Amino acid sequence: MSNQSMALAAPIDESTGIQVRAQARRRRMLVHAGRVAAAVIVLGGWQLLSAEKIIDPFFFGSPVGIVLRLVDWMRNGTAYGSLWLQVWITLEESLLGFIVGVAGGVFMGVLLGEIPYLADVFNPYIKVVNALPRIVLGSVFVMWLGLGMPSKVMLAAVLVFFVVFFNAFQGVRSVDRNYVSNVRILGASRLQVVRHVVFPSAMTWIIASLHVALGFAIIGAIVGEFLGAQKGLGLVISTAQNTFDANGVFAAMFIIGALALSAEALMEVLERRLLRWQPPRSSGDGALGG
Repeated sequence: MSNQSMALAAPIDESTGIQVRAQARRRRMLVHAGRVAAAVIVLGGWQLLSAEKIIDPFFFGSPVGIVLRLVDWMRNGTAYGSLWLQVWITLEESLLGFIVGVAGGVFMGVLLGEIPYLADVFNPYIKVVNALPRIVLGSVFVMWLGLGMPSKVMLAAVLVFFVVFFNAFQGVRSVDRNYVSNVRILGASRLQVVRHVVFPSAMTWIIASLHVALGFAIIGAIVGEFLGAQKGLGLVISTAQNTFDANGVFAAMFIIGALALSAEALMEVLERRLLRWQPPRSSGDGALGG
């Protein structure tokens, strides 16, 4: 390419880059505006229907009542102590369950994916346990481990385990066997193949499952607390339900949603770091997780 052609190409490339960035910025602004508009319509309509007595605020609550309940909890605490203590207990149970479930799911997924004999042996047992209602498992864990934190961590871990396990297992099975064969020919041991080929190739599947698993960890902790606990947001919800405090139920749900969104944001940061080698997704993918 001549110097004149290169000189003409540079401004064109720069102009194209500016247009792409402007389009991406405009789309982000439209997305944020759409989100705000959706929240205003839903909350404003809810408040209007409640204020006009079209729906009974005693049973349906109202946005203003929810805010007042949150303010009251922040100032005076809940029936079981400080609001922040309840949040921390639930968050701790969720994180511990998430860590245990992810570790177990990845280990078993890679192990069974690499050893078909073990996959055939454990296949019916995994299906049976996965088919059990989680609320039943939660009741069993409460009977075994009591009302403290261990029963909540176990329930959260079980919910996380199956999500991560199936993704890790499928990720291992999807690895290109030509790569594995080439590495074995070069003299790599089975452990080295798993470490340097199989596990990195399955990482995309595993990371994708973590977004869902994180939500399941919070659900497991909340359900466990709902079944029986001494502290936590699930117990706060259960108490509010038993006293027909609709605003209290929705206020606790709002806190749980805020926790889930914060955890999801941290997960996206982790995903970008672990999958830095992948090409970036376009801004128009429209994924719900993004």
